[in-house]
Amino acid sequence: MDRFARLVSRLLRVPVAFVSLVEEDRQILPGLIGLPEPWAESRTLPPSPSFCRHVMASGQPLAVPDTRADDRFRTTPAIAELGLIACAGMPLTDADGLVLGCLCAIAHEPRDWGDGELSDLEDLAAACSAELRLRILSAHGRSAQKVLETARAAAERARSDAQRLEQEAQAGLDHAELLLRVSEELARTSGLEDVRRRLRDLFVGAGKPSYVGLLVADEDALHRVPDPDVVHSVEREVLSLPMSAAFPSTRAMRERRAVFVPDREALVADYGPEAVRFSDRMGFTTVLCLPLWGSRTLLGVLAICWAKQHEVGITERATLTAASGYIAQAVERALYLDERISVARQLQEALLTDLPVADDVEISAVYQPSADGDMIGGDWYDAYHLPPASPGGAPGALMVTVGDITGHDMQAAAVMGQIRSMLRQATLDHPPYSPATALTALDAACSVLPIDAGGTLVHARLELAGAGAGWTLTWSNAGHPPPLLRTPDGRVTALVEHDVLLHPALGPFHRTEHRRNLPAGSTLLLYTDGLIERRGDDIDASIAHLVALFTRHGDSPPAELLRLISSRPTDPGPGDDVVVLALRVP
Repeated sequence: MDRFARLVSRLLRVPVAFVSLVEEDRQILPGLIGLPEPWAESRTLPPSPSFCRHVMASGQPLAVPDTRADDRFRTTPAIAELGLIACAGMPLTDADGLVLGCLCAIAHEPRDWGDGELSDLEDLAAACSAELRLRILSAHGRSAQKVLETARAAAERARSDAQRLEQEAQAGLDHAELLLRVSEELARTSGLEDVRRRLRDLFVGAGKPSYVGLLVADEDALHRVPDPDVVHSVEREVLSLPMSAAFPSTRAMRERRAVFVPDREALVADYGPEAVRFSDRMGFTTVLCLPLWGSRTLLGVLAICWAKQHEVGITERATLTAASGYIAQAVERALYLDERISVARQLQEALLTDLPVADDVEISAVYQPSADGDMIGGDWYDAYHLPPASPGGAPGALMVTVGDITGHDMQAAAVMGQIRSMLRQATLDHPPYSPATALTALDAACSVLPIDAGGTLVHARLELAGAGAGWTLTWSNAGHPPPLLRTPDGRVTALVEHDVLLHPALGPFHRTEHRRNLPAGSTLLLYTDGLIERRGDDIDASIAHLVALFTRHGDSPPAELLRLISSRPTDPGPGDDVVVLALRVP
């Protein structure tokens, strides 16, 4: 009902509009815009003689340029108190023609109501009446079914009436079910593609359209959102339409109203030859284009097309208009979410590190976002060379980090960026670059600074052991899943030594570190818990599966190894972000 009031306000350019249902002792306002308090909150008006009561008593439209000059209204206290100067109202009726109330447009200044404005108000009143009838039908659906059953058993002379009642009740139930499906299905959408996918199965029944299209607007064009799963010839042929194109959809967008094309003759008469040729190729006869109104602007158009000529009655049109409101809410939510995803992805990419180029160590890393795709997380990897042992000398040891800050939002990503930078600084400030010392310094800093950093990480240093004795790995683990080490003989060992996780509630903690010699050709695998944690799976079994994969494919180049480990064709995707880093010493 508020939507009808907003439409009246926009179309007639009035500050106040409302839907009024008149009772003996009050007026109920289920839809309104522009009324001051206390009427806006109570949604009622006094029972005194009013403009709406005149409309209801006569059952006819009423337009008053200036209530102050009209003997019927100038002494009415409520009209003077509300500042209702110019008023126009249309009666709202039920299916039997009984006047229930009126749809009112109010101006605070004298105004001559034009024929076009009154025609628009009449159309909106008809749609509003249809919405009221639909609600009445829905409320009495079950009783209508009982009436139908009784009618079938009645005498032969009542059979035609029973059939008519059955058809009307079924139409009402179909429309109510459509609105129920739309509200339920679209409440769970996660993006624009998902909205388009769910539209496919919403419209069913005898009047099912042959095609339902979703077009989203930018400044200059309407862009069709293709179905991600089903290829439609419509979407393959025309994906974008300039706003100036002579099509029903662009007209609905330009004129900001519903556009109905009942048949080919109407299309030929009112639209360009390109639209006619396109409709003929697609096999469309009847088209209804409904604008999708967001909370702030017009988002696009819903195009509903039938192959055979289809009579869109006022009740069905009201139902489809109401459904388009739910669809518009889902589209607005999806556009906002898609924009956030785009920004989040850019931020995530900016925070990930370019891996260093090393002649001696092969290193590769991969980041996979959550399958939900709606937010970024706090997973990261880092790798950098320490300063050379002497000025102008070769780069020093290689520091490697893989971590996971708790959370799946922008805040987690921002904290992750801070922690990564602080850990780098703590490492470089404490020669001889002990991983445990750096983590201890990080703990101390986090206990003082206002950083809500909780999570896990592995921080490691890789360096030549000297005298041809291979390499030495020194690491400190803050509650992170165990790194895996594969030696050239194919054996995989989990480096299970670890301390407590990183969390401000735990306070500064003296970290420990561990050391292991790596034979030439060894491969080290670091990862975050998104790789091994799946809902319903045992984590030990997942680690065992990862060890088996690492054992089997560990001889592959690091980049290929990561592809094989992180690719799971039967898995719908990780429910958490995933980081995997592999490095192999020569």
